[in-house]
Amino acid sequence: MKSLKSTFFLIAAFAAVFSAYSKEIRIAEARVSQSLPIFSPRLIDSLNVENKAWDAKELLKSSVDFKAVLREAETLKADTAGLFSFPSEYAADAVKNKALRLLTFNIDADRYCKAALTIGSNSRFEAWINDKLEKTKDTREDSLDMKKALKLNLTLEPRRYQVVVKFLSEAGNSNVSDFKISIEPDKKDSLAQIEISTSGNRRLTINDILEGSRLTGDCRISPSGDYFIGSTNTVAAGGKSQSVAELRETRTNRVVYRFNSDIYPAWLKTGDRLIYSKSSLSESGRDLYTLALPTLEEKKIAENIPQGSYRVTPDNRFLVMQIREQIPEDKGDLKRVLSPADRSGAYRGRNSIYLYDLTSHYGQRITWGKHNLSVSDIRNDGKKALLAGSEENITERPFRRTTIMELDLNSLKLDTLLTDNFISGGTYSPDGSQALIIGTGEAFGGIGLNIAEGQISNMYDYQAFMLNIATKEVKALTKNFNPSISGADWSDYDGKIYFNVQDKDRVSIYSYEPAKEAFTKLDLPEDMIRGFSIAQKAPVAVYQGEGTNNAYRLYRCDLKTGKSTLLADPFAERLSEIELSKVSGWNFISDDGTTIEGRYYLPFDFDPAKKYPLIVYYYGGTSPTARTFESSYPLQVYAALGYVVYTLQPSGTTGFGQEFAARHVNAWGEKTADEIILGTQLFCRGHEFVDSTKIGCVGASYGGFMTQFLQTRTNIFAAAVSHAGISNITSYWGEGYWGYSYSGAASAFSYPWNNPRLYTEQSPLFSADKINTPLLLLHGTVDTNVPIGESIQMFNALKILGKTVEFVTVKDENHGIAAYQHRIDWNKTIYAWFARWLKNQPEWWNALYPER
Repeated sequence: MKSLKSTFFLIAAFAAVFSAYSKEIRIAEARVSQSLPIFSPRLIDSLNVENKAWDAKELLKSSVDFKAVLREAETLKADTAGLFSFPSEYAADAVKNKALRLLTFNIDADRYCKAALTIGSNSRFEAWINDKLEKTKDTREDSLDMKKALKLNLTLEPRRYQVVVKFLSEAGNSNVSDFKISIEPDKKDSLAQIEISTSGNRRLTINDILEGSRLTGDCRISPSGDYFIGSTNTVAAGGKSQSVAELRETRTNRVVYRFNSDIYPAWLKTGDRLIYSKSSLSESGRDLYTLALPTLEEKKIAENIPQGSYRVTPDNRFLVMQIREQIPEDKGDLKRVLSPADRSGAYRGRNSIYLYDLTSHYGQRITWGKHNLSVSDIRNDGKKALLAGSEENITERPFRRTTIMELDLNSLKLDTLLTDNFISGGTYSPDGSQALIIGTGEAFGGIGLNIAEGQISNMYDYQAFMLNIATKEVKALTKNFNPSISGADWSDYDGKIYFNVQDKDRVSIYSYEPAKEAFTKLDLPEDMIRGFSIAQKAPVAVYQGEGTNNAYRLYRCDLKTGKSTLLADPFAERLSEIELSKVSGWNFISDDGTTIEGRYYLPFDFDPAKKYPLIVYYYGGTSPTARTFESSYPLQVYAALGYVVYTLQPSGTTGFGQEFAARHVNAWGEKTADEIILGTQLFCRGHEFVDSTKIGCVGASYGGFMTQFLQTRTNIFAAAVSHAGISNITSYWGEGYWGYSYSGAASAFSYPWNNPRLYTEQSPLFSADKINTPLLLLHGTVDTNVPIGESIQMFNALKILGKTVEFVTVKDENHGIAAYQHRIDWNKTIYAWFARWLKNQPEWWNALYPER
């Protein structure tokens, strides 16, 4: 990509990079649109509804699509005095004697700073910055008078600002529109570098991560493979969004049908027909419809269906439904808490199974009880269904037990196939004789375990098992398969199982042939695959994929040839404007001989002869830091701000095999911290462009815990950020909605009463006096996962100890920051903190959080 280095720089006489002694920077080059002729309105009355007489300044309010009009703009240079002159093209026309034109250029700052933009003209004009109207000059003079120039006081962040001057060219004594434009930095920001350009790629910003058109995770292909349903979401500047679900042809990507936002269509098992529900005239139910292809004939097949989720049997005879029922709440303001899980609000909801006959149009209850039931799958002949029943088992880790049952849909006989603490649901084989079960390594007595002696399996590392329904024998499929299983789809067409897996820091698709017991990785063009949907009657699939340098794209895959064809890339146009970081792999050998994998991002406009600050990002809480472009912690944005970014996958991470993942259990940072510290030190030694005195680190949730824990073990970091971090393992275990259940994996068999050493010595709070690094604590005020008290405790401790600490809360946000403006402000808080400590630039932080 073309960088700013190749764009137009105002140097020498115009001093684009200025010192404390420099003054204004004149804009010497701009892009200018063609004239857009505009007419004065016909005066039906002398005054309008507001009793105002017509004035030519009203023409400035005419709407113009800047992006479209500027596509054909030409580059124009000012004269030696910095003057742009535009003769009126319509001076001789008594009627068509006015026109609108656009003049544009870009401002890029390398840091947070303030500057004054001065625009002088004899014409009427509006000044727009990044599509926002800033100021208007609504008078016209015969000659340019800089005393009447508009001055815009700008606050610049390290990003691009597009300035558009929309001016009115009109006949007059001079018939010429003249402009002089300059920008002058604040005297306090003398070290800032400001660049003026008319072309070239720009930095990535947090706005790019939040805005624009993107695919959503919804991607479902029809049984024949001829059609699929895909969804996109578009977010405008300011946060307003619009989602649309579309039915498209798989081969051509042509839109066939668009659905309303409240409709969630699903494919019937046979034929290319969709089923969905719509609001009913009754208060509680919904009406059920089918949509046939290719005719697009819609047919109502049932009325007043109870609210709930459902599956249709392949023979289209029945709906197998899950209806939600509630354990009654206590009356009044006092509530008896029935279980640790009762605090979350979902505990009292239980699903029962109902059967609705689509021919006779009546429904009946199939199950009765307190178990929470779900429909896992329906056999291809429509005669039987797999149900999964879940019940609490609070005295035994992992505090829940699952029973797999088979329901005969004709006789309604219910058989129990198996019960286990470490499994979820099941999926039928195409012939219905077997069921694929997903669970952890400890399932079925540990037949799938592949860990070292003395280790405990990581419950977040998932395995696949095969159940013979007739004999109830279970076989482990993935004991020697390192990736962690995320999901699976069993193809009727070729009999293969297509596994979606966490494959180190990637998400991959593997096919599995049961007869050969062989895994084959599909050669797909993206690092992160989601929504892989296979046709049941044809060798075709659709899926979405992203990487470190691109948002999700939509593909069609020929499962016979393995060839993927790009169908859609809705973010491509926006991405074409941006210069992204080069991403490279970098691994090291830990003290115990383990290869620890990682990768790094080079900063914007990278110069290997310079020294750059480093940001280290990690999770450590068993999931890898995936190769995503879109994320809550977009590493490409950190790189765009001028940092080298290093991320790694330390011991305990899933996707690298069961033994590696099991290192997470009962560690709470013990090995992980050492690897992060060693990796950071080795990375600095191996890369001369890194300033090893300016290293920052950032993590969230368990990664926030790692941030705090690391500072008790080392002083190599110059700044640290912990979002929603755990400071006291005991209080997190007891207070977080899922603290005790997550600890069932991270602290297996260890509790505050039988292993107090783990709960105290591994808690950063109990070593707060060892923390010397400036620490920023961030937390949502209504975090139910890691309660805000975790940050409060650490903040109190460090304040009492006289350490450098800041605590910023985000109102009404839970564990992740979701609201559009909150995400922008929260990210800028992180950027400003790092600028303060890693770049010696406190201005941004001081502007956001001035001393009170």
